[in-house]
Amino acid sequence: MPINITMPALSPTMEEGNLAKWLVKEGDKVAPGDVIAEIETDKATMEVEAVDEGVVAKIVVPAGTDAVKVNALIAILAEEGEDVAAAAKGGDAAPAKAEAKAEAPKEEKPEAAPAPAANAAPAAAPAPAAKAEKSGERVFASPLARRLAKEAGLDLSAVSGSGPRGRIVKSDIEKTVASGGAKAAPATAAAAAASAPAAAKGMSEEAVLKLFEQGSYELVPHDGMRKTIAKRLQESKQTIPHFYVSVDCELDALMALRAQLNAASPEKDGKPAYKLSVNDMVIKALALALRDVPDANVSWTETNMVKHKHADVGVAVSIPGGLITPIVRQAELKSLSAISNEMKDLGKRAKERKLKPEEYQGGTTAVSNMGMMGVKSFSAVVNPPHATILAVGAGEQRAVVKNGEIKIANVMTVTLSTDHRCVDGALGAELLGAFKRYIENPMGMLV
Repeated sequence: MPINITMPALSPTMEEGNLAKWLVKEGDKVAPGDVIAEIETDKATMEVEAVDEGVVAKIVVPAGTDAVKVNALIAILAEEGEDVAAAAKGGDAAPAKAEAKAEAPKEEKPEAAPAPAANAAPAAAPAPAAKAEKSGERVFASPLARRLAKEAGLDLSAVSGSGPRGRIVKSDIEKTVASGGAKAAPATAAAAAASAPAAAKGMSEEAVLKLFEQGSYELVPHDGMRKTIAKRLQESKQTIPHFYVSVDCELDALMALRAQLNAASPEKDGKPAYKLSVNDMVIKALALALRDVPDANVSWTETNMVKHKHADVGVAVSIPGGLITPIVRQAELKSLSAISNEMKDLGKRAKERKLKPEEYQGGTTAVSNMGMMGVKSFSAVVNPPHATILAVGAGEQRAVVKNGEIKIANVMTVTLSTDHRCVDGALGAELLGAFKRYIENPMGMLV
């Protein structure tokens, strides 16, 4: 029996991905664990492994295809001893079967995002019909069919279903769209109100382009990463009441300790075993500050305050086309050398887009350091589920007053952005005070 390979969900929020490369070709034998393809998500490029044994009978989605939906059929395997040509032909019916499996409906949430699918799985029997109330009647339709109908402006109650028990499936919507029938009635006031947030996205492209002379610009399509960054940051600024606290930290003691520790680094394969950066010490100081002020190590939900037991510190890394935030887990428990080496590995793989979802999703706080770019100070945007993010400016020589005398010191300005729903001003100031103590008395990070 042909085995369907579907587009996997590589993270809980993934809805589509780009099929970057096939590492097998039709006729190749594969075994469980073999890497068969590379998938590009908005943040990383990941390898897909086979979970069944067989021969690649047909590659349905060619390499280089963008925006392949999760659970979409991408290839067909022939089982051991099965005729490969027959399996490839039998796969023509496979997409409908794959849709039935991928769209297992939920009674109360018919338009929920698809659940993660196996990388390779046998075609399943059609899922039970989903129910939805429409004008006093029950309309049976798959979640995908509902979404496609909504996008096309179709009235589902006027579409004939060809699935089990008259269930409306994807092919029914496509046929109806092609025939130009079953258009939905004009939107009601409530529906119009529901779509009102779209206006908050700003000027339309057409309106923007009218402001510029034709030929004076070029259009560069948004990639998945830029779309995700835009969506998350817009949601953050619209839903999180930001509060900002800034403080200046003297760096002379930290710089001296850093130089001493780097000089003491043992040799490993002809190279120093570690080389600490100021950013490594900032990560450690913030993690220890959250340990000391646990009420600030939280995430907001509508029903509960999520209090974290460890400080998982995300670190913003600039990569082509955007940025990503790999996470140093349990940073308060790790040595400076361990944090330094881990960040070098995470940063390198981030730039290569080789991070796994669990390496950049989650976390309890974040650090955004623009000091190496000469930025004196700035305010960062909180990235939920975090409640805090620390913006780090450049260390520079400044005149400071000590014991009534003007002295020269290396000073760094940092700004803590907080979600005021769970970390208010006083608590944010307490956290920043703890951070400042570790920066200015860095020996405390070694004990």
